[in-house]
Amino acid sequence: MNASHVILDADGADLQAFLSAWANWRTGAAAPQVAPVSGDSIAAASPRLHYLLCAATLPILSASVPDALRALWPLALPGFHRIVLDEGLVTLDLLIATPELALAQLEARVHAFRLPPGDFGATHARALARLAVQGATLEARAPDEASAWALACAGFACVAVPCEPEPLASSDLATTENVPAAAAAAAAAAAATTTTTTTTTTTAADLRGVFASRKPQPAAPPAPLRRAVVIGAGLAGSAICQRLCARGWEVTLIERHAGVAQEASGNLAGIFMPLLSKDDNIPTRLSRAAYLFALREWQRMGGVGTAFSGAACGVLQLARDAGHARVQQEVLAHWGYPNEYAHWLDAQQAGALLGAATPDGGWLFPQGGWAYPASLCQAMLDQCGTRLQRRFHAEALTLERENDEWLVRGAGGSLLAQAPTVILANGSGARDVAQAAPLPLSALRGQVTHLDAGSAPALPLVVCREAYITPPSNGIVSAGATYDADADPALRAASQQENLRRMADIVGAQWDAGAIDGIALRGRVGFRCAAPDRLPLVGALPDYPSAGRLERLRDVPRHPGLYGLLGYASRGLIWAPLMAELLLAQLEHTPLPLEASLAAALDPGRFLLKERRRSQ
Repeated sequence: MNASHVILDADGADLQAFLSAWANWRTGAAAPQVAPVSGDSIAAASPRLHYLLCAATLPILSASVPDALRALWPLALPGFHRIVLDEGLVTLDLLIATPELALAQLEARVHAFRLPPGDFGATHARALARLAVQGATLEARAPDEASAWALACAGFACVAVPCEPEPLASSDLATTENVPAAAAAAAAAAAATTTTTTTTTTTAADLRGVFASRKPQPAAPPAPLRRAVVIGAGLAGSAICQRLCARGWEVTLIERHAGVAQEASGNLAGIFMPLLSKDDNIPTRLSRAAYLFALREWQRMGGVGTAFSGAACGVLQLARDAGHARVQQEVLAHWGYPNEYAHWLDAQQAGALLGAATPDGGWLFPQGGWAYPASLCQAMLDQCGTRLQRRFHAEALTLERENDEWLVRGAGGSLLAQAPTVILANGSGARDVAQAAPLPLSALRGQVTHLDAGSAPALPLVVCREAYITPPSNGIVSAGATYDADADPALRAASQQENLRRMADIVGAQWDAGAIDGIALRGRVGFRCAAPDRLPLVGALPDYPSAGRLERLRDVPRHPGLYGLLGYASRGLIWAPLMAELLLAQLEHTPLPLEASLAAALDPGRFLLKERRRSQ
């Protein structure tokens, strides 16, 4: 079973229909046939409900909303918001956008539609048909006559019903693309005729329909064989292991070091905060979605500082100068973000918070903070249970495709693991694998300075400008990090001085050029994996040698069963959960957690497409 039943509710004025569907699902769902493993993992045989709620603004919660949903409810911000419930068996996607944008950006195969009153069907019938599987059911409340005809023309065999339809019942929650027998029979009958039954008197009636188009969307790809090899045990690899095992996959994790988070994810503190911009560009929208999803997922795990080391203490991003301060204020004024997401502190307010004078003020992100990445990686892997096999001290060097499986080989050609699916999550190390070598990935050196808490300002929150400073943790304050173009793995005095100088700019401490003489050279050097556009690479890896003339991303040839989670640069903490969720959706052919245009911006084939377009 395991396939999700997908409902698209375009009547997002309130949550009642979703709450009814959720309650009915709980009542009618069969018990898992296999005991779940730890965390949110549920047996692969369990049915799943995936509910897409389209609303122009975030619905207001009523008193009847269960606490489990209330705790994960997002802030009133635009975009797609994914909420995972009932240990992964129920997914609610809040599509906070106009109907035109939501439907155009949605990638899903929908089994049931619920439409609002009025002319929604007339305006959006073709968009609904693009999403409908053959046999999908539809309920439209008091539509106008134009809607009835438009839905019929789009392929929905509709009939009028004299009263308000019942809420979507558990009996309707099929776990494949087949609908209940009566609906399937209606679809077959409608498809066999040359006319579509509809109604011309709809003012006091609702419509129920079945999608029976002669030109339906292509059949869903076959369900994947749920066995995968993940290479890399940093944030990217740990997050995808967690999501795959929760969905019933058997996973082998290969890591060349002795433990988790030994390279780019190995700092003592990573910062989590969103990006803001006046034009709400692609990096801003992606970071917002990733940041908010990460906060929800960490809440499901037990919370920052509880499930793993860190603190949601807030992040203050100080303006660089007076001009930048004006820009920061203009951004907030333009978008009107909720205060819980971001708000402005003037120089006096920021200085009072820091305990040191600052000339220009800055953005405060109250829900931001810091985390110890290795503890988060370990927490995610601990949730995988027995579905995860760990192979440390093993370096994957070559991949060979044989009989629809990848053979992962190490030194001397030794076979480390094999599976139909391989996911490269090893940062710049992916460049050493032949199939990923053409990807334009670079390794950016970053040195972090570690200071004893007694010799550094004891800040109550993370503060950043050109660099960042963390509050003390285990007696250590972290400051940094540099961005260097060289490959020197050793700590060096010049980078230490750079970090201390930036620290002085932030907190006003008197660090002169020779201050390093009295401070031990302590810290860490890591290498961030970054793409030219500083966005992650998520999805099927392109087959460069097989590429000819290309016009669109869908034309890019791919290595079968080979995927990447790469290029997280310095934002691995917030990228990791949503990128893993996105890749899981691609693997299992379920609705994407992001707008289609944002998912396309992350496609690993984007660089090959640009290269071919330039040369054609």
